[in-house]
Amino acid sequence: MTSDPDPVVIVGMAVEAPGGIATAADYWSLLTEQREGLGHLPTDRGWSIRELLDGSRRDGFKPIHDLGGFLTDAGSFDPAFFGISPREAVAMDPQQRVALRLAWRALEDAGINPDEVAGHDVGCYVGASYLEYGPELAEFSKHSGHLITGTSLGVISGRIAYTLDLAGPAMTVDTSCSSALTALHLAVQAVRSGDCDMALTGGVCVMGTPGYFVEFSKQHALSDDGHCRPYGALASGTVWAEGAAMFVLQRRSRALADGRHVLAEVRATCVNQDGRTIGLTAPSGTAQARLFTRAMQVADVRPEDVGMIEGHGTGTRLGDRTELRSLASTYGATAPGAGALLGSVKSNVGHAQAAAGGLGLAKVLLAARHGVVPATLHVDEASREIDWDEQGLRLAVKQTPWPALDGRRTAAVSAFGMSGTNAHVVVSMPDGQAA
Repeated sequence: MTSDPDPVVIVGMAVEAPGGIATAADYWSLLTEQREGLGHLPTDRGWSIRELLDGSRRDGFKPIHDLGGFLTDAGSFDPAFFGISPREAVAMDPQQRVALRLAWRALEDAGINPDEVAGHDVGCYVGASYLEYGPELAEFSKHSGHLITGTSLGVISGRIAYTLDLAGPAMTVDTSCSSALTALHLAVQAVRSGDCDMALTGGVCVMGTPGYFVEFSKQHALSDDGHCRPYGALASGTVWAEGAAMFVLQRRSRALADGRHVLAEVRATCVNQDGRTIGLTAPSGTAQARLFTRAMQVADVRPEDVGMIEGHGTGTRLGDRTELRSLASTYGATAPGAGALLGSVKSNVGHAQAAAGGLGLAKVLLAARHGVVPATLHVDEASREIDWDEQGLRLAVKQTPWPALDGRRTAAVSAFGMSGTNAHVVVSMPDGQAA
């Protein structure tokens, strides 16, 4: 067990994911039914889709496919419910709207009336990146005056704190694709140090433009056919997506005193940096291995204690190869065929960027609740970058029972950003979800 006598625990969560997923129950159904939440590029955002698809077929680019993971209700919002005018709501980055909605739902999931946290020392830490919503500030438009707050990255967390009248720290964290887990790391530290009694934390991603598709088309890092194959021998690139997840954190003693249902104990959160690699966005296997080892030390667990690893698993050749080798050198140090089940939810919903780690953590919490590790899709053959027969890692290519060990299930979640910031979390869930 961790040396912390009163650890930080997760007592509530909310999730939205591609494929019309608006609840944790919907999300679990998607995973266990082995469905993919991908769909055509959205036609209600003013994107020039034909120009986008045709343009990617020019020299030096990789074809963009008419597939991605998009939030069905990204444009749906009830401004009156949150005391926001319709004009201001339209000027708000959808990431603000989705994050605010999920903060409310996560509190309700924890059995907390959101109106009752007003004035309390509740922190808010949200992972997000700027994704080009709306007109430029220098344009004169009917939305002028609201855009400065509506498109500010920092206001994503600030909007939640303002609306709910939270008195704890609030910050938006951008470390690219590791943002959600980096935000969780900061939130756990804040609760542990007493900066706040409770914290909302998670990540959100809604794309205002298809710019990331264009950039990764030029970098030849998009999937060949629009499907994501994490850790597969035929993995050819990633698939961009959207999503959001939010969690409520408390100290365990406070959670039990308040009668909360404890979903998981946060055993360790660790963050480090690649430093100089072969390129600015290239990952570092050395840094990743160091991070995994550090997290196991902080969590006071052995590789054989960890039953599930929700990896970053973007389906890119360089990223997956680096991650697999790092996992094999750390978590793989167990008896062959007896180690952790490895997978990535990106095979179901694509790569949700700043929210990716949050969706991964939500998957782990649900898997522990049901005692089952969902299958990772589209893996006809496992990557040849490691020797699976010799390493203590198993690729979760089919739905597999996850037995408890000494009454608990322990899992790890990873996220790596092209910023070079790596984040890794170890959580432990009581069998049967009993506190």
